[in-house]
Amino acid sequence: MASPLSMTSYALLSLLVIDSENQDGLTGYELKQRADFTLRFYWVSPAMSQIYTELERLRSHSCVSVDEDVDGRRTTRRFRITPAGREALDAWLRDPTDDFPVLKHPVALRLMLGAMMGTDAVRDMLDRYEQALSERRQELEAVRAMLGDRESVAYAARVAEWGLTFFDAEATAIDRTRDSL
Repeated sequence: MASPLSMTSYALLSLLVIDSENQDGLTGYELKQRADFTLRFYWVSPAMSQIYTELERLRSHSCVSVDEDVDGRRTTRRFRITPAGREALDAWLRDPTDDFPVLKHPVALRLMLGAMMGTDAVRDMLDRYEQALSERRQELEAVRAMLGDRESVAYAARVAEWGLTFFDAEATAIDRTRDSL
């Protein structure tokens, strides 16, 4: 039976679990900030509207609880994972998957049409990509350093290390492609 939850729902539950020591919960905005800071390296960071849609879906399935704080006209909603949310996340984690990641690589797509661009333009594209890759790698290195060696985030650190390995492999692919031109 298919889950009523989306991959984005599971990603949000994951962010709530990782910060479960925060008794106040997280707002949708705070979840967006964390998604932008962490998920963007290996998963698409959802748009703000998508976060609120998924939080409503999670609430309707009793996977999150919501506390509302009203201050004048402003209402702040803070979300926390519930036992049902932990159970859904645990079931999803233990469900075997053979899903292969979908690669959407704009540089590879353009490279496929390199003959239309010409060798110099391909080299320029690879140089720009290499620079962007280096900058992104530095950002991920900073995330990895921030995680440190704390046991509570050891698996998040492993994901960061996996990402660094991916960036290194991309750099190797750039070099090999450039050498073949």
